[in-house]
Amino acid sequence: MKIRNRDFSSALWKQYHSGRMPVIPDIKFRSPGEGDLLQGRSPVQLAKIMVEAGAQVISVVTEKEHFGGSLPILEEIVRAVSRPVLRKDFINSRQQLRETAHMGAKAVLLIASMLQKEQLYELIEYAHILGLEPLVETHNEEEISLVTELDLSMLGINNRNIIGMETDGGNVKTTEELAGWAKSGTLLISESGIASPRDVKRAAQAGAHAVLVGTAILQARDPAQMYRDLNTMRGKGL
Repeated sequence: MKIRNRDFSSALWKQYHSGRMPVIPDIKFRSPGEGDLLQGRSPVQLAKIMVEAGAQVISVVTEKEHFGGSLPILEEIVRAVSRPVLRKDFINSRQQLRETAHMGAKAVLLIASMLQKEQLYELIEYAHILGLEPLVETHNEEEISLVTELDLSMLGINNRNIIGMETDGGNVKTTEELAGWAKSGTLLISESGIASPRDVKRAAQAGAHAVLVGTAILQARDPAQMYRDLNTMRGKGL
């Protein structure tokens, strides 16, 4: 299946080739491990602040039970920012993909550990049909090997175990151990467990082309400054 839409990955590649390590801000209400992350703040306003700070794309968590998200918030953020938006959720059906496209998102997270191989392949293909760019998330060698035969534009390595709701304390070491398994030419994104410019440096040195950061930005006293601190020039401070 030919990838029809690359808006999300193209924005990240452009920033990467400009010499800056792309940071994807992850907007979520709460996390099982860290509790309330927004502290009453508007997720839409935070998304706007991230764009003003330099974000070329935005990630929005819509999973409700564990992370407090919703589809209406996704739609509001899509309308509020002129950037490609990724929907993060436990996607397992075509209906969810249709909802994602209807809300105006450009990309969608598909978690390899939560899907059977045939189901994952089917959802990847259907996402392409709908004009959504899939970000396939992995956490081990087996999951990466599962999709190496596919023509994916993006691959994610979750440094934490999503099966345990990311409460395992994983860090960028996971990316360091797994990055070499990724298919050449695929945009590699290191997700979760990234809390400092040093972590971004380690992910970059391991072979990641971008990082996804939520908690560290949302818990910072000044989220915009934290974003700028992480979104540093590759080779300068990295």
